[in-house]
Amino acid sequence: MNEVYEFLKKCGVYYLATDEDGQPHVRPFGTIDLFEGKLYIQTGRVKPVARQMKANPKVELSGMADGKWIRVTAEAVLDERIEAQKHMLDAYPSLQGMYQPGDGNTEVYFLKNVFAQICSFTEPAKEFRF
Repeated sequence: MNEVYEFLKKCGVYYLATDEDGQPHVRPFGTIDLFEGKLYIQTGRVKPVARQMKANPKVELSGMADGKWIRVTAEAVLDERIEAQKHMLDAYPSLQGMYQPGDGNTEVYFLKNVFAQICSFTEPAKEFRF
């Protein structure tokens, strides 16, 4: 899990895909956090991505760094605890102008049933499950 976390951090921006009525939706994301042994992402409750993850929690992430790319398949699970929100926002202070723990808009999701691959054209793929 740590290697997947570090790779996504290195990407800076990765892409999160969700589904809505069979139509894929992809958007750039930049938050990734390790909290209580789980990978977390963050968004706003008012955004379509939050609605989409609640309706269908299956998500995919993809990003690139250092000539390699990552693909992550997982289920996003909402964690409504203030502690999880605070941990994420402490890791991303630049978001604190838009989000605050317990503000009714901040949402954090942990990823479960994760399958990840880090790939390149020159090395065998590395696979991770957690």
